[in-house]
Amino acid sequence: MKKASAKRLDDDLRPEYDLSQLKGGVRGKYYRQAAAGTNLMLIEPDLVKVFRDAASVNRALRLLVDTAEAAAGPARRRHGALEQRLQPTRQRPARG
Repeated sequence: MKKASAKRLDDDLRPEYDLSQLKGGVRGKYYRQAAAGTNLMLIEPDLVKVFRDAASVNRALRLLVDTAEAAAGPARRRHGALEQRLQPTRQRPARG
């Protein structure tokens, strides 16, 4: 007796779906667009226990930034030290 193939056993697609109508799909068609709009940061497992969600991480980072700016003194805060750090260091030449 012949054994059933592993592919056949793992197939959970319903029999009423017609696979002949699913032609023309392109793998990764929208990958670049999705990646461009994503800013994913991974944190260490021990920090996951402390920071349960994105809101708690954002609160802690904002507190850290506020504390660093307060420690830098009023002159640095007036000039927008944080905004200056977030700007690119040099501009790319325009293509023409």
